[in-house]
This record gives sequence, C-alpha cells and structure tokens, in this order.
Amino acid sequence: MYLSAFSSSASSHGGGDSEARDSSTVVAVDRDKNSQQAVKWAVDRLLARGSVLQLVHVKPQQNAEAGADAEMQQMFISYRGYCARKGMQLKEVILDGSDISKAIVEYATSNAITDIVVGASTRNTFIRKFRNPDVPTCLMKMVPDYCTVHVIHKGKAIQVKAAKAPAPFTTLPPKQYSQSSIESDGYPRSRGDWKKISNQSSPKANRPSVDRLSGFAKAPTRERPLSGARSAPPKDFDDYIDFIAPPRPSVTRSSFSDDVDFPLSLELPSMDFGDSLELSLSASMSIESLSSAGKDVETEMRRLRLELKQTMEMYNSACKEAIDAKQKAAQMHQMKMEESKKYQELRNAEEEALALVQMEKAKCRAALEAAEAAQRIAELEAQKRLRAEWKAKREAEERKRATEAMNNTDLRYRRYSIDDIEAATHKFDKALKIGEGGYGPVYKAVMDHTNVAIKILRPDASQGRKQFQQEIEVLSCMRHPNMVLLLGACPEYGCLVYEYMDYGSLEDRLCRRGKTLPIPWNIRFRIAADIATGLLFLHQAKPEPLVHRDLKPANILLDHNFVSKISDVGLARLVPQSAAAAEATQYRMTSTAGTFCYIDPEYQQTGMLTTMSDIYSLGILLLQIITARSPMGLTHHVESAIERGTFQEVLDPMVTDWPVEEALVFAKLALRCAELRKKDRPDLGKEILPELNRLRCLSQEYDASKVSSTSTTCSSSAPYSFGGDDVSTP
Repeated sequence: MYLSAFSSSASSHGGGDSEARDSSTVVAVDRDKNSQQAVKWAVDRLLARGSVLQLVHVKPQQNAEAGADAEMQQMFISYRGYCARKGMQLKEVILDGSDISKAIVEYATSNAITDIVVGASTRNTFIRKFRNPDVPTCLMKMVPDYCTVHVIHKGKAIQVKAAKAPAPFTTLPPKQYSQSSIESDGYPRSRGDWKKISNQSSPKANRPSVDRLSGFAKAPTRERPLSGARSAPPKDFDDYIDFIAPPRPSVTRSSFSDDVDFPLSLELPSMDFGDSLELSLSASMSIESLSSAGKDVETEMRRLRLELKQTMEMYNSACKEAIDAKQKAAQMHQMKMEESKKYQELRNAEEEALALVQMEKAKCRAALEAAEAAQRIAELEAQKRLRAEWKAKREAEERKRATEAMNNTDLRYRRYSIDDIEAATHKFDKALKIGEGGYGPVYKAVMDHTNVAIKILRPDASQGRKQFQQEIEVLSCMRHPNMVLLLGACPEYGCLVYEYMDYGSLEDRLCRRGKTLPIPWNIRFRIAADIATGLLFLHQAKPEPLVHRDLKPANILLDHNFVSKISDVGLARLVPQSAAAAEATQYRMTSTAGTFCYIDPEYQQTGMLTTMSDIYSLGILLLQIITARSPMGLTHHVESAIERGTFQEVLDPMVTDWPVEEALVFAKLALRCAELRKKDRPDLGKEILPELNRLRCLSQEYDASKVSSTSTTCSSSAPYSFGGDDVSTP
C-alpha cells in the first residue's frame, strides 16, 4: 500500500530567495482524491505560475515488487498533465520507508521545509484493499516547530498546525534516499531510472502545446459530454485524439479538482475516469509537443492507450457494481418500507386493542361505582326507615306514659277545661297577657276568686309537651314555701295554672325593668337563703333526688313579701339516691340541658349529672344577686376584684350601704360554688345553707334595728313595694 503526502514548492526563475521558497514547501501525494485536491489547493494558495511543484510520495519497502514502478509512473502522469496546463514545473520525490509519517518528517527536517500540504485521511474509499494510517494526525505531532502543516479535504483546509518558531537560515544537505529526486517531466528509461526530457527548459517553450490543447482538455463538462467535445480541437488533431481516447459513453466532469458523478453518488477508486482521461490527454499533449522523443514517444503513446483502456474497463465495472448496489439498496429499502408498514399496522392494531381494553375497564368501574352508590342509597333508606320506626315507637310510648301519668295525677291537682281557661282569659285577650315564657304566652286571670297566672303551651313546641308533663308531675307531687304552687292544669290543651307572684322574677328586679327601685342588701341575703332552702328540698326529695338543671334568676319568682320561689321545673330530672352525694356514682345523661353560663362545665362535657350540677348554677346566681351583672365572665371579674382589693367596685352600685365584709364572705362562698370541678364545690346542706341562714339572720337584725330607730311603724308584711302593678311570668 502506498501512502502519499503532498508537498508543493514554489519555484522562481530569479534564484536567491526564490530558490529558498521553492524548497520550503512540499506536498505529500497518494492515489486518492484528497491528494489531487491538496495539489490544486497548494497551487492556488501557495505557488505562483512558473514555480516548481514538488511532490513527495512514500513507498513502503514491502511493496517493492515488479509492478510498483509502473504504478508510480501511472500515479504521476496525471500530475504532469496538470502542471503542463498550469505552466509549472514538476519535481517528483519518492521515499522508501515503512513509517510514512516518519519518512516525510525526516525529509522535511533535512531540507528545512516550512510548509507541508497533505490530503485528509480517507477511511471509506471505494474498492480499497487496505486502509491508510491517519498520516495527517501523525504529521501534526511529529513535524518540527518551524514547520506548518495544512490538511486538505474537498478543496478546503480543514486543519492547520501553525509554526511556533522561525525557520532556520541555512538548510541541511539533502538526505540520500533510495531513489533520487526526478524532474517532473522526465520519462523512465527502464525500471527504477527516469529520463529528463525537454520540459526542463523554460515553461514558455511548452506553453504553445498546452494552449493548443487547453480548449480540448477543458471541453468535457457536466453540461457537455466528452463524446461531443472531440470535435472541438482543430482538424489536424482529430486522428491523434481518436488514437488517445477512442469513442466511449459520455462522461460528465469539470476541471482537475472536480469529482465525477457516479450512479448513486458512490465513491469510486482513488482516481475517477474523467480525471484519468483529462490527465491522459494532457500527458498526450505533452508527448505531442516533444517531437524529439522518437520511439520513446510512440512507446509511451501505446502505454497510455492501454492504460486508458484499462481505466475504461475499471469504470464500466464500477458502474455495473454501482447499479447492482443501487438495485440491492432499492430492494432493501422496499423491504424496509414493507416491514415498517407491517410494524405500523401491528402497532395500530395493538393501540386499538388497548383502547378497547381501557374502555371496557372504564365501563366496569362505572358499573361498580353505580352498584356501590345504589347499595349506599339502599342502606341510607333502611337506616331512615329504622329511625322513623324507632321514633314513632318512642313517641307512642311517651304518649302512653303521659296518659298514665295524667290518670295517676288527676287527684293531685285540679283539672280545668278549655272553656274554664278561655272564660278566665276572656278568650286569651291580649290586654291580660303579662309575659312570654319559653313554652308560650302567660296571662293574668282570676279563677275561684284567686289571682292566677296561666301559662299556655304553643302547639309548635315539640319539646314543650314533654317538659309540660314533667312540670305537672313534679309540682303536683310536692308542696313547699319556696316552690311555686301549681293550682291546676288542662292537659289536653297544655295549660298550667300557677299562683300569681306579685313582684315577678328575680331577673326583672335585679335589672330594674319597669324602673323599679333596687332591692336592698338585706332582702337580697334573705332571697339567697330562700333559694338555697328550696333547692335543698328538691335534692332531698323521696324516693329519689331531683335535679333542677335550669336554676337562674329568671326562674326565681318573688311574691309581695319578697319570698322567693323556684319555678320552671320542666327540665328537672330524678337521679338515683346514691347520686345525691358529691362523692357518689354519677348519673349519665344522653344530652345536656339548661341555659348557657349556668350549666355545670363537667356536666356539659361528660354528661354526668349529679346534685352538684345545681350547686354551680347556684354559685352564678348568688354572684348576680350582689352584683346585678351579666353572668358572662362574672366569676373572673369578682375574683380579680378580690385579688386587687377592689371588691366593693363590683357590688351593685344602686345599693349604697353594703356591709362589705359580709358581702365579701357571701361572694367567696358563691365562688366556691362556681368551681369548675364538682369535688371542689361545698355541700348545700352542710356549708352553703348554714352560711346563708347566718346572713339572713344578720339582715333580720338589721331590719329590727332600723324599725326601732324610726318613729314610724312599717308593716312587716310589706317592707318593700313597687310603684304600680308590675308583674311577670311565673
């Protein structure tokens, strides 16, 4: 295998500096297109017309067989014709060596070469037995620092290694190689020997022959085939042209550097047919211009015709192989297209199947969701039906119990008819309406020559019916001075008849509704003792204790003597006997009842009902008696005032003669009753009521001292009166 590097040297006819320049540029060549393009690039870029084109070719030592010289001669023939057309001289240098890059570098070093032009490495050339090593890369690594390397591909410099140091001033004597340098236009006398012929003379001597054939050499182009261009030269050259190039199919080509268009654009051997023909014709023109060659010229002509014939055979063979390759490629392409089409069809079918599967899954999911929804709806309907049946059954049982209770309590209270109620209220005259309770309106009336208060249950009060029956059961079974008296009832229409309380509720009097006078402190102490007495009566009821659950100022009624009575026991509950004590087992309620701010926090949180639940409400009520304030946050305000020493500021300012020390004892007792935990609250019978009775005795002593100190005698039955007829609901 031959590897070539292209080396061009610019020649000058003046000597001196021109000679130095001629020997400073070399081109390394081989049998490939890149070598031809490298030569053209060097001629166009680095050399002037009339210069010497210096080519270097490295011949591996193992390729020194008999046909190697002939191949080298054939390789240089094309460059000779090109130089003849360009008017340049050719210098051929053949080097022996197994390492191509090393041989070129040694030659460049020994001759002080400053520019090396080399073709790019060809890796995929058509019909090559071996691959060349990457010579350009090796050259860039091995050349001296003062040498510049140009790598050419397709007529362009793709890589350039610039020199890093100036060139030496003196050149080394040339190294003796296995074959001496041969002038480019000489011809071999025998194998291994080259004959210098007349082209060593001035280029101007050969210029007429070159100019004479230049038109013919450049005639065949891509627009005009070679067969049509044979008529272009003058008449006296027709026979000579037919001898050099017999008629053949038209081939399109351009100049020396253009590529030949093969079928399928496949890369052919290193030298294409068009370039070979052009170079052969150029060589023929050079031979014709040398009439002194004689028999050597005829021999050379025969050899060139033989080479041209071989080249045509190679070209035809390459065309045939290219056509076969094109057909095979078309068949392969058709097979690939069919396979791609089948694959696409299979893929589309698979996607359709997957889409169907997804649709079926979606339908199944929708069906399952619908079934689950239907099942949930059925369960809800079943639960609603069960609740409705249970509610109806419970209402029936309650009605039955209410009927039995009314039958049992008929002897305990007087039964009034609706006609009696309408007659007493003048058919519920609005002028007789004295208030509005939680159950309904309250009317003042006279029945059996006694002032009474009639409470009418509203028809739309669903919970009122149950509390109405509860109040009848509680009040009809007990009599106590501090419990409101139930005179009778009309169960069919939900009417309750109470004794009439002249001074209304404790809430109205503390708030001074109707512009009434404030209650004196001694009467307030007595009211507190009366409330505690009535509450203890409920807690000691037999056979089971009774918890009021809604103790507040609005449910404490006052008669004309300020005797307080507990009313509205509709929320009262019987608890087991053991639950009466604070330390006993509690009675759990399913739902809490009462008024906000008065409900026991533990009872509200846990539903555990005891008599201590009423003690918390009593504590809030006692604080309101001495402060006349809202129950919201009242315990906090009183505690803060006691801690700051400003307790007197929280007392009702409408009373100016408060006994502060006794009131402070009263307030501390009330705060103990309002403790959050029931175990911290005092006992009603043992601690609360004795202390309140002591304060009531103190108020009685105050009344007695006040009466004795005045000359006017006051009626004990009416120590305090209102201006006008102000009444409220029982």
